[in-house]
Amino acid sequence: MPGLVRGVARTAVVAGTATAVSGRVQRRQAERFAGRDAQIAAERQQAYEQQAYQQAPPPPPPQAPGPDLVQQLKDLAALRDQGVLTEEEFAQQKARILQA
Repeated sequence: MPGLVRGVARTAVVAGTATAVSGRVQRRQAERFAGRDAQIAAERQQAYEQQAYQQAPPPPPPQAPGPDLVQQLKDLAALRDQGVLTEEEFAQQKARILQA
């Protein structure tokens, strides 16, 4: 019986040591791979952002509403002065232009 207990104890020690070493190796590998995966993810995100920036169309140039709006109002006033538009029609068209 003492030989059997000794054999079982030796097996338990060997199995416990192997499990501890295996767990330590797995933790180290997981830490190393996590760092590498984070670096790869950051590089991919940066490449994606650069690609998206390069493919984005440039914004349209801002249009100056001043001269066009003023010209429309001048034309409208000229039509009113010529008698083509009534005062009421002039007011309606003026409001439409100013709201746009």
